[in-house]
Amino acid sequence: MSDKPIIVFDSGVGGLTVLREMRVVIPDRRYVFFADDAGFPYGDWEEEALIERICDLFGTLIDDLNPQLAVIACNTASTLVMTELRTRFDIPFVGTVPAIKPAAERSRSGLVSVLATPGTVKRGYTRGLITDFAKDCEVTLVGSKRLAALAEAHIRGERVGFDELEAEISGCFVERDGRRTDIVVLACTHYPFLANMFRKIAPWPVDWLDPAEAIARQAAKFLPDVVASLPEGFDRAVFTAGTPDYPTRRLLHGFGLACN
Repeated sequence: MSDKPIIVFDSGVGGLTVLREMRVVIPDRRYVFFADDAGFPYGDWEEEALIERICDLFGTLIDDLNPQLAVIACNTASTLVMTELRTRFDIPFVGTVPAIKPAAERSRSGLVSVLATPGTVKRGYTRGLITDFAKDCEVTLVGSKRLAALAEAHIRGERVGFDELEAEISGCFVERDGRRTDIVVLACTHYPFLANMFRKIAPWPVDWLDPAEAIARQAAKFLPDVVASLPEGFDRAVFTAGTPDYPTRRLLHGFGLACN
């Protein structure tokens, strides 16, 4: 088995939802979970500054870790920086983009919503996906300024009120000519951590589409088959803001990650 790890990169801990699926699909690898929490939230950044920040971070990561592959487990970053990363660095990069194509294929009502950060909503890349793959659907883009931060708080064990969440997701539910939204694309890796709460406050049942499994399967295509036993020991988590608080460290431990 190669000693080269796979990097799973995010602005916070939402990318753990992708790491979880990566381990299911590709269990015989070492992982480094890298959280740029000093830069969180990415939606507040100017585009050029964010591109340079992420590329600078990867320059150091690739020099230090010599990874075999990197997964950008963040929609905001993926819709902005993938071309630049692939140009600058000679490793495969797998991005996270809104699952608009599978949503359009599954929808029966033709009403699909994309729940995302404002940065993902405003990207031309996102609107291009709608043009290319959802011409027969009415797609509602809902950009939430607070939901990623609320998810981070929820993950750390802080109380998040149903009314706070309802205010952020209410725009996803559209009724038109007797039809209702039937699929909501979770276009931020933080959001699946809140999915159970979303189900409780939704005005009617919908399919909450989490792209994590598809990301993991796409990543597997870039890797050779490996038949070997995984050595004992935890994978690593690295945070740009330094050692995280105890609730976050406890969460990481539950995901089999040692924080350093």
